[in-house]
Amino acid sequence: MKKLSLVYLLCCSLFIANGQHSNDIVIGKIDSINSKILNEERKIWVHVPEDNSEELYGKKKSYPVIYLLDGDAHFDSVVGMVRQLSSVNGNGICPKMIVIGIPNTNRTRDLTPSKGKPRPGENKSWFANSGGGENFMAFIQKELIPYVNSKYPTQSYKMLIGHSLGGLTVINTLVHQPNLFDAYVAIDPSMWWNDKKLLKEIKHINFDKKYNNKSLYLGIANTMNPGMDIKKVQKDTSSQTEHIRSILELNTFLNKETQKELSYKGKYYENDDHGSVPLITEYDAFRFIFDFYRLKLEHQDFMDTKSNLLDKVVNHYKRLSKEFKTEMKPDEEYINDLGYRLMGKQQLKKAEQFLKLNLVNYPGSWNAYDSYGEILLKLNKKEKSIEMYKKSIALNPNNEDAKKIIKMIRNDL
Repeated sequence: MKKLSLVYLLCCSLFIANGQHSNDIVIGKIDSINSKILNEERKIWVHVPEDNSEELYGKKKSYPVIYLLDGDAHFDSVVGMVRQLSSVNGNGICPKMIVIGIPNTNRTRDLTPSKGKPRPGENKSWFANSGGGENFMAFIQKELIPYVNSKYPTQSYKMLIGHSLGGLTVINTLVHQPNLFDAYVAIDPSMWWNDKKLLKEIKHINFDKKYNNKSLYLGIANTMNPGMDIKKVQKDTSSQTEHIRSILELNTFLNKETQKELSYKGKYYENDDHGSVPLITEYDAFRFIFDFYRLKLEHQDFMDTKSNLLDKVVNHYKRLSKEFKTEMKPDEEYINDLGYRLMGKQQLKKAEQFLKLNLVNYPGSWNAYDSYGEILLKLNKKEKSIEMYKKSIALNPNNEDAKKIIKMIRNDL
């Protein structure tokens, strides 16, 4: 039954989200890994979506993974955004995802791909330990990702998000190790670093087939001096505008060269500065990168008795499986809801198709058998309905409603 399913799922989700103490709201935990490459203990902040599928079906779900640089600074907002966007009316804008926040131990060392040179008036000590980006990415590739895959329910799809020097690291990884991640989000990246060394290098990169099915979203903050606009700043030569000029230069190049293989979008945020731009960039990045994810059903899909709504849903999830390189199934509660919507419109044959799909996808779910028993009863298939209710009770002996319905059906036979 629809209401019973949603109440049960909600209770399970609240129990898992709240942990052992009912008054706690838990969005993640702190884990750690000893890095031989970096020769230090590295903490990671970990969010895994609330998952009651093991209790319901005897197996766990797996999820794409976000690797988040400057993790302690952006973890809360990214986790909150992913949780919200992945649960919109049961048909999310993006998938539920694991978030791995990587806090810093030596930010300048790890997030700079080359040794920087101080300009006149700049603090030389800030640059002294720079240029450790290659080691840091080796740590992520050879130690962190394997560790996360071994301990958490991951899919192969991975995203890298970074801001400022972290954004520089994102672009550097895209250029030199494009296959390490599937999607890249660079937020106001420090492309000025080391006399724009990486920016100059990019202009000689061939964005060829190895960038196929890769996505990059670039967020550009308004860091211009007062009185300037986009046209004026690009003609400026002062050091104060070098940051935004280098990013605009990158955006211009990417717009010209990468549409063939790399899926790219850059956006300038006029009303946001370097500090405020991460949140809105991440939101727009998820909308862009996962533009294929949401199943868009129209009113007509439910009203037209001749439309093959089931095929539309099944084909959509076939595409998702291809994009994420793993089998993707619609959530039971979402398909259950579609079945009941069709039942309410008296499209009983279509409703039966959807509720039967849940039996195929979730054979361990007592509620799937309960719902299928209900639609069979409406189709006057009473003996088959009793069989489904019995299977539901076998999986959940506390399903008192099913016991009452079986007794009612037998009295009518």
